Amino acid sequence: MENVIRPNVVVLPESAQVPERNRIAPAPNQFTHEVAAAQPFYFREGKPDEPAAGELAAGAKVVLMVHDGGELCRVVDARGLYVLTAFAGLRRLQG
Repeated sequence: MENVIRPNVVVLPESAQVPERNRIAPAPNQFTHEVAAAQPFYFREGKPDEPAAGELAAGAKVVLMVHDGGELCRVVDARGLYVLTAFAGLRRLQG
């Protein structure tokens, strides 16, 4: 084909993949909480200075899976991501 500009090929690092243990299929379609303001999430508990794996957007619906009273909890979002995030940043859905 003429006049087609192909982008450069980029190989993403292994860290760009979602670990198998952090995926739930099928993803939930009923939710218990929403994220009050954008906040980071982590795939696993780590060091406090470890960078976040991503961010849950404000208004994202999640299912609260595990909360033992601490600062962090485990949630599943609509994409099926099973992650750790701050419990204080969640708002319970009415219903």
